[in-house]
Amino acid sequence: MKFSTMTKEELIQSYENPMKHMDAGQIESGLTRHYLDNMWGINLTRALTLSIKAAAKRFRILSTGRVQGPVLHMLAKHEKKIKAFRAKPFWEISAELQAGKNLLKALHSKDKIWDKKEADGIAKRAKAKDATVKDIKKKLMMQKPPVPYNTTAFLADVYRYFGYSPKQGLGIAETLYQAGIISYPRTNSQQLPPDINYKKIISDLAKQKSYSKETAFLLKRALKPAEGKSASAAHPAIYPTGVYKKMGEKQMKVYDLIVRRFLAVFGDPAKRESQNVKLDVNGEIFFLRGTKTIEAGWTALYGRYAGRDEILLPDMKAGDRLHVKGVLQAEKKTQPPARYSQGSVLKAMEQAGLGTQATRAQIMQILYDRGYLIGKSIEVTELGMQLSEILERNIPDVISEKLTRHFEEATAAVEQGKIKREKVLEEARARLTKIAMGFKKKEKQIGEELTKAVIATQDKQSILGTCNSCAGTLKVHKSWRTKKRFVGCSGYKKGCRVGFPLPREGTIMSLDKQCEECKTPMIQVNQQGRRPFRMCLDPNCVTKKDWLDKNRLKKAQIESRRASKIAEQLACKACNKQFLTKRALTLHGNMHKVKPEAKAILTK
Repeated sequence: MKFSTMTKEELIQSYENPMKHMDAGQIESGLTRHYLDNMWGINLTRALTLSIKAAAKRFRILSTGRVQGPVLHMLAKHEKKIKAFRAKPFWEISAELQAGKNLLKALHSKDKIWDKKEADGIAKRAKAKDATVKDIKKKLMMQKPPVPYNTTAFLADVYRYFGYSPKQGLGIAETLYQAGIISYPRTNSQQLPPDINYKKIISDLAKQKSYSKETAFLLKRALKPAEGKSASAAHPAIYPTGVYKKMGEKQMKVYDLIVRRFLAVFGDPAKRESQNVKLDVNGEIFFLRGTKTIEAGWTALYGRYAGRDEILLPDMKAGDRLHVKGVLQAEKKTQPPARYSQGSVLKAMEQAGLGTQATRAQIMQILYDRGYLIGKSIEVTELGMQLSEILERNIPDVISEKLTRHFEEATAAVEQGKIKREKVLEEARARLTKIAMGFKKKEKQIGEELTKAVIATQDKQSILGTCNSCAGTLKVHKSWRTKKRFVGCSGYKKGCRVGFPLPREGTIMSLDKQCEECKTPMIQVNQQGRRPFRMCLDPNCVTKKDWLDKNRLKKAQIESRRASKIAEQLACKACNKQFLTKRALTLHGNMHKVKPEAKAILTK
């Protein structure tokens, strides 16, 4: 059976119309990738872990693999660029203009002025009363509808709009797929096959109030989706099935994004007009730039996900004069290369040919779990940087993007029947044997370098900030007796007793800033399966007032229930009299059982 949705109709159709034979090419391709990843991952991870054990008698799992290694190296190279960046100052000159009731901002024709004297001269000359409109250029732009979602684009947008990690986003999509609400979410395709019946899906979506307006518009016209170049024989692009079931808040957000994207691909191109107004301010040239939507097209179907800036300019013509309210001279600095987000890194992996739609989210999660990466804006840790450099220096094949792409192409060739699985695996074994032999020769040296990196990273990550009491260093410690973590001050031996409790579970990361209220360091706690949260170290800080109130209320409720239960157990069922102990209750109970003449003796 072959199917891409878990709807009743498609499952029945798939059962009644089975494929004539198994897809041998896909099976062989899948097995090839499985064996490649298995050989690479198990052997290299074991080699790294044992090298630390051999060099320092320490146990620490360090993993790498056929795709993990090149991805970490790609991110480490980007991290080096960020750290090597040196900011340069520049000046930006802008003019505030009054056009009727409108206050406009025009930028000087030189967007970055590197010389302070030149910037001062421009600002001085531009202090005139009026600006004259020299020229107006208008340009009509046609923006095509978006193409259907493949996994990479989908997970990037899920992170962009909702902040869900790739692993979390894919997990939510899997639950929607298993409920029959969307199609299979692991796909490379950007195309929708006509046999999924666009009209029926849109008609089913029309029954949901949220999409009634958009679906009514689409059902009146011919339905032809915009499509991308990428196609897959396994599964089409991600689309809603039209089935609706009650779902949670997170599932609802992801579902809405998929539905809106599906509707948008059937829309018309959006028409936008850009305006570029050239101004003369006492001989200095400034520009006003505006954009406005002429026809919304597909953006009306995409809703809030189609956010486009509208900068509306008043009607102007050459020769018009605008009043100059003031000239601003701002000093700025060049910015380092932007860090990858957990969404944009998936696109970078796709462009580099690293991993597949099904594995990229998992690979990123492993790099986080191993402590190689931290933060939503991806930062490579000291351990990640050191591991990347050590692998590059000693066994460069492990971080080679070229080698990884070579085996991806070989896997694709297996699917097409151009090459046998055994031949690809034979080549992989030969490569891996060569790598292992080279690694064994340098095992102790690699182990020593890795051990230093592990210790340095642990030390760096354990430092949370400075003690307000003695200016010592606040570090994370763990009690070997209770297994609980806590923050202690390095000034402990000198008599400083500052300390704070920490959550028992989750990775703790310093945010390099203080709480505005209690002035203790701020940390972020990442717990598996939960959304990360930020907090200061002081448990009595006013920022935790709600937390404390809730905890106290919960404890009070528990104590109240416990007290009620005890009181109920220590009450005589015959006369409802209360007692403080079970012994007193038992003695009293005996009085109900004995003869009246004995009661006087028992009472006495």
